[in-house]
Amino acid sequence: MSDLRDLFEHPIIQAPMAGGTSRPVLAAAVSAAGGLGFLAAGYKRAEQVRAEIVQTRELTDRPFGVNLFVPSSAATGTSAAPAVDLAAMSAYQERLAPEAARLGVALGVPAGDDDDWEAKLTDLLADPPAVVSFVFGCPSTEVIEAFRSQGVLVVVTVTSAAEAVLAAAADALCVQGTEAGAHRGTFTNDPDAVDEGMELLKLLIEVRQVVALPLIAAGGLIQGADIAEVLEVGATAAQLGTAFLRCPESGASPVHKAALADPRFTATALTRAFTGRPARGLINRFLTEHSPFAPAAYPQVHHLTSPLRRAAAQQSDPDTMALWAGQAFRLATDDPAADVFARLAEELSETR
Repeated sequence: MSDLRDLFEHPIIQAPMAGGTSRPVLAAAVSAAGGLGFLAAGYKRAEQVRAEIVQTRELTDRPFGVNLFVPSSAATGTSAAPAVDLAAMSAYQERLAPEAARLGVALGVPAGDDDDWEAKLTDLLADPPAVVSFVFGCPSTEVIEAFRSQGVLVVVTVTSAAEAVLAAAADALCVQGTEAGAHRGTFTNDPDAVDEGMELLKLLIEVRQVVALPLIAAGGLIQGADIAEVLEVGATAAQLGTAFLRCPESGASPVHKAALADPRFTATALTRAFTGRPARGLINRFLTEHSPFAPAAYPQVHHLTSPLRRAAAQQSDPDTMALWAGQAFRLATDDPAADVFARLAEELSETR
């Protein structure tokens, strides 16, 4: 198994962004530039993930990682997922019916699933990447040891010191501050409130006090000075997502990319409106109107709204899309990923 530092020339990691954003060409570009690129296995079948791994290996011979969603049934050290409030779910379906009618699509079926967990594990263990990271929970010790026996470095995403303790069997932790875009990687989906979380620098200090593992800092990092700051407080590397979101290699929709530079979108907020789990995105009409009514039901809400989000992207309607973005989104550029990476590395060198 490699040490985390052996996997990159510069301590810059491209965040795994699910939904097609972190496609092979983006992960390969970052790894080839001297960082660590990541594929996102979330929302994909095992065979799709395998095809992306093959494609990424054709584009670069450098190490890269794959990120997996941990279903509640496979997570350790956490309570069982809360039962879905069927009445709240039904009410949310009724609330979104006019949105579906306006876009000319049917709402999705709000079913639960395990994101093809077992098939992905089997496939990745048979031919693993250099790194496997996990979000939404910590996998069992057996899963961690199985990957470790294959020489794979195992990373678990945490959002609190308590979660860091539960994930101490991993090789490294990705410490996610509240500034991060897209889903918060919390181990539980508390139905009583959207967990705002802790600012990244404070969280890094707290986590460092309870574990001695290498830490990857994530959340609101978009310039070299940001990376230098988290390294100064104990991180081994920095993970950036929004910084690469507008790049040509990113698989984000053109509407999403344009919204990040649109002056009418001025801030982000956490919401369950699109997936049933807290996630940070640009404040648009859908988020504003529906956030107070979205139940803590994941992946049920994700499946329910998926046709809406897909149709909105096709119809160039940013106000009905999940415009995931970190708090520093306005500084993201549409330069090629290699150029973004080179700028970050140069800024980091100058700052340090």
